[in-house]
Amino acid sequence: MNRRSPAVEWLVPLLETEGEEQRLLLHIADRLRAETMGEAVHLRGIIEFSNYCRRNCGYCGLRRDNRKLARYRLTREEIVEAAIKAWQIGYKTIVLQSGEDLYFGTELMADIIREIKSRTELAITLSMGERDKSTYSAWREAGADRYLLRIETTDEKIFRKLHPEDQLDERKRCLFMLKELGFQLGSGVMVGLPGQDALSLAKDVIWMHELGVEMVGIGPFIAHPETPLRNEKGGTLGQALRLVAVLRLVFPYAHIPATSAMGSLDPVGREKALQAGANVMMPNITPTKVRPLYELYPNKICLDENADRCFACVAARIFSLNRTIGTDSGHVIRGAAIEDSCI
Repeated sequence: MNRRSPAVEWLVPLLETEGEEQRLLLHIADRLRAETMGEAVHLRGIIEFSNYCRRNCGYCGLRRDNRKLARYRLTREEIVEAAIKAWQIGYKTIVLQSGEDLYFGTELMADIIREIKSRTELAITLSMGERDKSTYSAWREAGADRYLLRIETTDEKIFRKLHPEDQLDERKRCLFMLKELGFQLGSGVMVGLPGQDALSLAKDVIWMHELGVEMVGIGPFIAHPETPLRNEKGGTLGQALRLVAVLRLVFPYAHIPATSAMGSLDPVGREKALQAGANVMMPNITPTKVRPLYELYPNKICLDENADRCFACVAARIFSLNRTIGTDSGHVIRGAAIEDSCI
């Protein structure tokens, strides 16, 4: 496809808006969301099935060197049971998310995917980090529909600070592989990172646009207290909302979530994101016995609500905005229209 990339000179001023200009930006993005994606909010139930991680990211509570974190893995049967419960409650999509835990290898995960697909009509999104092409291919063949792998930043210097043991080029290579294999592709960035400015954010947006990302998840930078970056200033909800709005203008047909991290900064942070261009919510349906242990950042919300109560709570929040809950799987919209952009 001949996708026309947005220009830096247009993006940077938008990413610097404040006050009344920012309120106008959010309003325009919300209007565009209504025109392109409608009033439905799609729900993706997240099952956080393992907090083991081989990575040592400088901000994440799951990092390998966090010795204070009690580790857990759900069994194959527990994962499948949680997925079936989600289907019975009314979810159309689940997200199987974990740290980069190699215990869940190619065959085990493919078996879990096939079992869920045989017993439900759920769309399955995976969020399991960097793997090799043969593994991604096996999971796709088993029935996984989507994959989320956030780039976090395309700035080499910032990336090295966040991921001192990892390579930005390898993260990019994985994203290109996922795209090639036909996954509905999700990525995203953090806002408010140490050393980040509007120009670096603009370059992130342009890179994701050139890749052809179809789901764009962003969140404020919040460092866990048991990490090297614990004393760095975090991102703000205002920064996150501004980026959500800009992403809606650049990706008019993408799925953009109102993330839990926004709700951790503001009790109605997710509602504000839904009014700034977002059209997805991702309730946590992990079994409550382990949910507090998946501590990416401090003060995570919704740690003690069971899956039924969480669905009801999220539904009430959506209805309060005069929005509806999506009744289909919310697959990405592909085709010529996706190339259109307001930038």
